[in-house]
Amino acid sequence: MTEERVERVLAEVHDAFGMIRVLEVDEYRFLEFGDAIEQSCTFTADPAWLEYDYTRAMLIGALCHPLPESALFMGLGAGTLTQACLKFLPLDDVEAIELRPDVPRLAMEYMGLADDPRLYIRIGDALELLPSAESADLIFVDLYTDTGPGVGHLAWNFLESCQQRLNPGGWLVINQWASDDGKPLGAALLRGLYHRHYWELPVKEGNVILIVPADLDQTLDLDALNQRADTLAPELGYSLSTLIKAVRPAS
Repeated sequence: MTEERVERVLAEVHDAFGMIRVLEVDEYRFLEFGDAIEQSCTFTADPAWLEYDYTRAMLIGALCHPLPESALFMGLGAGTLTQACLKFLPLDDVEAIELRPDVPRLAMEYMGLADDPRLYIRIGDALELLPSAESADLIFVDLYTDTGPGVGHLAWNFLESCQQRLNPGGWLVINQWASDDGKPLGAALLRGLYHRHYWELPVKEGNVILIVPADLDQTLDLDALNQRADTLAPELGYSLSTLIKAVRPAS
């Protein structure tokens, strides 16, 4: 007879955008928006552990850069990806933009987000704050609400601006919903915007991670990517090789 998992509500707040709740189940804590819409999962023993394939896939996007020094995160959530990047990459300047002020507060109080001196969090709409953000080697877009992708996911000017904020040799990593045919939501728009010059990584959660270079001359070196991932695997505690095999050119 299996032991029933006990779910505890650790915090619940309401803001202008709805509800935010922190739940604990065994050694995991979950950040939820709205009606049980799970946004983030933290392994309490190691807040930099990436539980979901989509976050591991976004880390793969980060590993496309050989030596990233700066990163910009649009959408913070519990901060697990941010913490993983701070822990495993040679970053010294990280900016995060989060719409809801309670999210970083709850992430620090309950989800293990460390007050790292390299991390600067700004509160506000990513579409409005992007123009004043520093350029970066890595830019991550993960703008989900409790009803699905945020408007930034399919806003041409915003996605174009994200690519333009990259430093030379930089990479833009977008967590995008997949449509029924397995292609990213807005595939036709993305193909036009990025001239079909990007890579896709579908994951089991039903998302497609987009990996977009700063310019058309930049290519994805899969051999170097695999080598970096293999070197990092003992520190991560898991292998990224299976996910890397699923990387494909823009469809």
